[in-house]
Amino acid sequence: MTLKHLSIESVGVSFPTRDGTFTALRDINLTIAQGEFVAMIGHSGCGKSTLLNVIAGLVEATTGAVLLDGKVVDSPGADRAVVFQDHSLLPWLSVYDNVRLAVDKVSGKSRTRAERHTWTMHNLDLVDMAHAKDKRPHEISGGMKQRVGIARALSMEPRILLLDEPFGALDALTRATLQDKVMNIHATLKNTVVMITHDIDEAVLLGDRIIMMTNGPAATIGQDLTVGLPRPRVRLETANDPAYLTARSEVMRFLYDRFQHPKEAA
Repeated sequence: MTLKHLSIESVGVSFPTRDGTFTALRDINLTIAQGEFVAMIGHSGCGKSTLLNVIAGLVEATTGAVLLDGKVVDSPGADRAVVFQDHSLLPWLSVYDNVRLAVDKVSGKSRTRAERHTWTMHNLDLVDMAHAKDKRPHEISGGMKQRVGIARALSMEPRILLLDEPFGALDALTRATLQDKVMNIHATLKNTVVMITHDIDEAVLLGDRIIMMTNGPAATIGQDLTVGLPRPRVRLETANDPAYLTARSEVMRFLYDRFQHPKEAA
């Protein structure tokens, strides 16, 4: 992972309000290599989702710029796919059609109808949802809906997969299953992933690096921690690895300091 892939350069985001300008983010500088898995963590209101939306092209940076492979990001694009906590599946479409819709939009001119069907099924297979391809969203569980959301995102063949707390509303067992699935997908596809989480263990288990945000407003990067854990990672073995425990302790210390002294830490 030596190729410079995503570059966030002096990014700041401010919004006008009735009480004046509100600064959500300031002076964000971050470089992410091809194939890296970066987890972002911080207290509520620290601007994690705002930063993710800037990378996605959904929010315009007030200052600075985001570069993807040397090109400025200033609008949404299929090269950056987002999976939100809310799966956002279309309820009147089947599991298959929810994914197929994205496939047709992105590769309708480059793939034949048969090829688009094969690609749709391939991505459902990646998340173990091919068996439920004919079901509607209301007929499947929350975890299964998130699998479909991930399959839909992957079907766009994005250069960067952006995950905004995709497992936050799930029970612990389902969350663990999907964490393992995401690790397997990342190992298989070698894709670049940026993931927001509030879960320290999730950040350490999944991330190559953990970006810790200071408190808002005017939040910025407080610490950039490299997780010294080899891949592939096996959950039970990793949890007892000294490198895992060290990284977990470092993140806990950072977040605890921000909780205890929010004004000083912002």
